[in-house]
Amino acid sequence: MTRLIVIFASLMIIASCDTVHKNGEFIEYYRVETLKPYDDVLAEIKIAIAEHNLRITAHSRIGKVIRDRGTVNFPDYDTIQFCNLTHAETLLTLSPHAVKHMPCNVVLYAFEGKTVVSTHLLSTDTGNPELDAFSDKMNGMLKQIVDFAVEE
Repeated sequence: MTRLIVIFASLMIIASCDTVHKNGEFIEYYRVETLKPYDDVLAEIKIAIAEHNLRITAHSRIGKVIRDRGTVNFPDYDTIQFCNLTHAETLLTLSPHAVKHMPCNVVLYAFEGKTVVSTHLLSTDTGNPELDAFSDKMNGMLKQIVDFAVEE
């Protein structure tokens, strides 16, 4: 029963992130599901990140840590953050407020026999044509990373 409550609470948190920020800004997510084994998807994400000349800055294995603390059979949940200083410099030069999009991240989790992979996308309707073009380019790269990871 406790496990179900924790899973439900986690899903509510994840779902609440898929809406509007308190300042009114909509955050779009790119999400894909696959039947591919979780550990394979995780390994492919790391490869795709490296192939795009990005560096992993953090990896949190939330599900594993909860299992290690004694909650047997807790599902897998991972977050991976990554960045490229050249991209960061460009983004911050175009808009210092864009720091909220850094570092980029991908989350993956096991749910109902599937592996779910998601990343938040950068806004492409800021009113700054250069920033929008850069964000569009970054969004394409983020989608490629996710797609590579789930590809069968």
